[in-house]
Amino acid sequence: MPDQDWLTDSRAIRTISFFADAPAVAGSWPMTVPAVAQLKGGLELDPGVTFLVGENGSGKSTVLEGIAMAFGFPAEGGSRNGGAATRSSESPLGEWLKLERGLVAPRWGFFLRAETMHGYYSYLESLPGSPDADLHEMSHGESFLALLDRKIDSPGFFCLDEPEAALSFGSTLRFLADLDALAKAGAQIVCATHSPVLASLPGASILEFGEWGIRRAEWEELEVVQHWRSFLDSPPRYLRHLLG
Repeated sequence: MPDQDWLTDSRAIRTISFFADAPAVAGSWPMTVPAVAQLKGGLELDPGVTFLVGENGSGKSTVLEGIAMAFGFPAEGGSRNGGAATRSSESPLGEWLKLERGLVAPRWGFFLRAETMHGYYSYLESLPGSPDADLHEMSHGESFLALLDRKIDSPGFFCLDEPEAALSFGSTLRFLADLDALAKAGAQIVCATHSPVLASLPGASILEFGEWGIRRAEWEELEVVQHWRSFLDSPPRYLRHLLG
């Protein structure tokens, strides 16, 4: 008898695990990253928005990239219809991951990588009759907002790697509202971020990455939230240890 929840599950991805024959070797990168090694035991993704939060090197972007590639997105960002391709630098994780999808899962989606958007703009500009040929003419922040409005505008599956990189505080708040509207419309979104503002989205799930691997967390418990609160309360307390 089929799982009744699966029959009505609209998540693009229900669970993430490794294929049984994945050539992952303990002690070799990226298996040396605790968060990556933990995926071998499986990870469930919730509906709506899931934030991946952690320090640089904790594995959140590596895991996000692996999920995106396993779903069929280009390694440097874009939709399943294509994207730019320059220098290959991705890990093999995307080839190892097995994605369990819901029966009515959406197929449309987009992978946004902040550090490769210049190349993606050039790719869009090269397409005949492209409606996105104007992105290079905009400021960094304006082009990011335009891209987000145009590509992440309907229910689907979206992988976002530090989308706040080009956004002001006000623009980040606007984008947070957009994420909320998308989630309520049925989109599933996985977002790696350093922004305590984005991670504060009510109803979102938070996975904190660190030396422990991956753990579920509440916003108030996040190290990044505690550090920002402490810093804004007294910048000199931090700066006196850094500045001569």
